[in-house]
Amino acid sequence: MALNNMLHQGVGMTSQRARDRLVIRLRKKGIRHSTVLQSIARTPRHLFVDEALSHRAYEDNALPIGNGQTISQPYIVALMTETILKDGIPGRVLEIGTGSGYQAAILAHIVPAVFSVERISGLLVQAKKRFKELKINNIMVKHGDGTNGWPQPKPYNAIIITAAPEAIPTPLLEQLSVGGRMIVPVGQDRSVQELRSILRTKKGYETTVIETVSFVPFRSGKA
Repeated sequence: MALNNMLHQGVGMTSQRARDRLVIRLRKKGIRHSTVLQSIARTPRHLFVDEALSHRAYEDNALPIGNGQTISQPYIVALMTETILKDGIPGRVLEIGTGSGYQAAILAHIVPAVFSVERISGLLVQAKKRFKELKINNIMVKHGDGTNGWPQPKPYNAIIITAAPEAIPTPLLEQLSVGGRMIVPVGQDRSVQELRSILRTKKGYETTVIETVSFVPFRSGKA
């Protein structure tokens, strides 16, 4: 096996067997969507964290990725992905907060097109490198202020926000299509954040609280 392929597939604590064990744990925690679980199983999370933390990649925990940011807990990634698939597979998904790129990679195995905005240029450079190495070609990325979303090519059939605002920026709500669903953690205090599912209807927005979560704060501007 070529060295590059070995790194992608993983060995020992980063092997396919480790990913399969993670899928079993996620299923026990209530994740049921088979396509989401398949995407988790095929995506090498150890490539999205620092090499020194690769042995912990398939624990069901958030891990630091630098710049005060984290790669989300696999259960939360699976839950958010499963939620936006509730009404079927969306054609275009907007992600605010590329981070390590892991959430976008999970989505890319399921939906036709992912548009991802990241405010921290260093994280975006690394994420783009990972997408290229893994030959993931349906993720479009942009260095920008997530508050403004990605005005073109709006609207989006689903929006995932991977940091917690105190209140959801209006441009993001406006970029969601009618019938589309947004999944977002809300609240600046990390101990009392709510993960919300927001469905846009012809009459407005219907909000459902899924569970309490802990995300890094949503920041405006570029870094």
